[in-house]
Order: sequence, then C-alpha cells, then structure tokens
Amino acid sequence: AGACPFLRGPCISYSDHVVESFAVGYTPEACLQFKDHFHAQVRNACQHRNTGPIGLKISKVVVVGDLCVGKTSLINRFCKDVFNRDYKATIGVDFEIERFEVAGVPYSLQIWDTAGQEKFKCIASAYYRGAEVIITVFDLADIQTLDHTKQWLEEALRENNPKSSFIFLVGTKKDLVSDAECERTEVDAIQVANEMHAEYWSVSAKTGENVTDLFCRVAALAFEKSVLLELEKSDCRATQIGTGNIRIVRPHHRPTHALLVWPA
Repeated sequence: AGACPFLRGPCISYSDHVVESFAVGYTPEACLQFKDHFHAQVRNACQHRNTGPIGLKISKVVVVGDLCVGKTSLINRFCKDVFNRDYKATIGVDFEIERFEVAGVPYSLQIWDTAGQEKFKCIASAYYRGAEVIITVFDLADIQTLDHTKQWLEEALRENNPKSSFIFLVGTKKDLVSDAECERTEVDAIQVANEMHAEYWSVSAKTGENVTDLFCRVAALAFEKSVLLELEKSDCRATQIGTGNIRIVRPHHRPTHALLVWPA
C-alpha cells in the first residue's frame, strides 16, 4: 500500500521518561484518579517479570482541538523539548512515538497530532480509532476554543468506546495569560472537564510548565489500564507478552491470582 500523503513520521525518541508512580493531578476538582501508586496487581506483575529483554508495549494517544490552539507545540515540547515560534498548521495527521520506563517496564506512547482545520477533519477522524487516551486542547487566551472542545471530543468518541478511553482537557498557552485570568478560565474549564468526565490540566508549551507531568500521568494511567486488561484476559492463567506473540501456559492447578510474566 502507498504511503498516506497526509501522514509523516514517526519520530522515535530514545530518551526514556522514568515513571515509578503516578504524577499528581493538576487539580483535585477535575482528576480521574486520586492515588499515587499503581494497583497492587500491576505492581506484582511488574516485580515478578523476568530480567531479560521485554517487548515494548504501546498505547495510542490522540490530540484534538481547534486550529492554532497549540497541539503541535505541546507535543513538540514533550517529545523534542523544543518550541517553535513559527506556526505551521498540521496537514491531516502526524505522530510521534515517545518511550517510557513505567514501573521498571519499557512502554511507549504513540501520540497523534491531528489537524484543526475543517477541510482535514474527515482525514484526521480516520485515525481516532483505537485511542486509549483522548487529549482535547483549547487556548487559555481564547475562551471560544473551550466552547468547541465538546464537539471535538464527540467526534473522537464516535470512533472509540467512551468507557475504554481516558479523557483529558488541556488548556495551553498558560504563559500568555495572567494568574488571575488563568484562574477565571480554569473555573469554566473544570466545569467542562467534569461534564466530559475528563481530567483537567493547564500547561505552557513555550515554558514547558506542566507538560512533562501531564504526559507522565497519561502514560501511568494508560499503562496501568493496559496491564490490568491483560491480567483480566489471562483469566488466571500465566500470560507471556513478548514482541507481539502471546503464549498461554495453563498451570496444573488453578492459581489464586493472575501473574503477568515478561519473557527472559
């Protein structure tokens, strides 16, 4: 099959972000989970893996929102630690792959940057499917973009099961508003986030404020959920996950708990 003319990438980063516990949420008023440690089953699965090479596991993140709200700048700040003042609109879709080490286990986020232009919506929406995380972005300096976030989320959820995706509402360009202006906008944004069943964050791609914490939290939540799903699928069988192959080993007796085993 030919390459999609609207798709560039991926750019793979080889500098791991180490995540040993949950980053603290931005605000308790719009937070998906109030905890700082992984689920006991997840910790147990990670602690009992073999010490050999571990097949990378990956989760899909889609970033949606109006034109010019800073989606690309947000992704570039996290993945490349750069901020480009010269704005270039995303054409169709683009994506980056960022590596993590979560609870000692290699893990990656595939972060999809989608176009905010109306003419590219039909192209971008084709890449929404299978998202474990949906990040809906608005501009803290332009309140109208907050009003549009519900529509962007609705379009992303048409391709996904709402119960299967973590949702984040992110206000960008925090550096362009005063603390007082930010606080006023956050009151409305937190209300929208609660209606969306989303977690809220305010960030600045220019200064980098809260950007790494946001994506490390995204990675922690997505990783934990993916491991719990694998444990559930194993149905009390030892499951070995490698480079795409899954081997099921049935014990002679039914164990009292499930164990996720990484290959040596």
